[in-house]
Order: sequence, then structure tokens, then C-alpha cells
Amino acid sequence: MQLTTFLTERTIQYNVHCSSKKRILELISEVLAQDLAISPTIIFETLCNRERKGSTGINGIALPHGKLASGLLPKAIGLFIHLEKAIAFDAIDNQPIDLLFALLIPEKNEQQYKDVLQNIAEQLSDKTFCRELRAAKSHAKLCQLLFQNITSTIQVDSHFTSPRL
Repeated sequence: MQLTTFLTERTIQYNVHCSSKKRILELISEVLAQDLAISPTIIFETLCNRERKGSTGINGIALPHGKLASGLLPKAIGLFIHLEKAIAFDAIDNQPIDLLFALLIPEKNEQQYKDVLQNIAEQLSDKTFCRELRAAKSHAKLCQLLFQNITSTIQVDSHFTSPRL
């Protein structure tokens, strides 16, 4: 399973300016809520509840995730964020994070949830891959790196601009 199974060009954000863990979780919630047509508050609370159990950040990468009722979330959805500058995230290793892969999965799919998280963590543990993601100089390059292992006709908009928060 590829990281891109849950991503679209729109859910890959490049060079996002953000100053805190709370604000990045709010941004994730706002972006994903647009695709799901639900309140960002529901997503934000889901992500925060998971983070209260223990930070999902380690080695400069965070994997904020949660489960939503199947009626709200018909299938898994993700958001990849490349931050302009690393931020404190209460990471397990106390290191700031600059890459995030947020994931929401329908709650009825418990085994899929565990399998997907493990798969994403394995892919993002590849230090060479993460170094390339961090070195990306544009949204187009970031998309290319994330989509490089799948045949796709996705058109990457090189003029994409990320929100400044």
C-alpha cells in the first residue's frame, strides 16, 4: 500500500507556515473537513484525543490520526504536510517535526487502521525518502516524490500555494 493511496494533489501541502502543534492540527482538520463536508471541530477533537494518549511525533515526523464514525467517513483519507520550518510537537524524542502525515479511517475498519498506520510508519522510516521529502523545493517536486512509485495521470500544479498560518 502506497502513501498516496490516501492522498490527492490537494491533500499534499508544501512549505506550510505554522507555529504550533495546536495550529497544525487545526489546519489538518480544516483541510480534511472540506473533503468530508463535516465540521472541522469533529476532526480536531478526534486528532487531539489521540494525541492526548501519546504524541505521534518522532524523528521529525508526526502521524496524527484517528477514527471517525463510518457515516461521517466513507473511506480513509490522508493529508501530507511539509512544513516551512520545524515546530515543537511534544514528540517522543523531544525533536521538532517538519513532516506530517495525517490520517482518518472509518472506525469499523480496526484492522485496516492498524495495518495502514504500520505501513505509513514503515515508509516514513526510510531516511533517504524523508531526506528527499525535506529537500523538495516545490509542491510539484513533493508530489512527484510521493507519487513516484505509482503510475498516475495526475497533473501537478507547480503554482500551488500553501496557506500561511
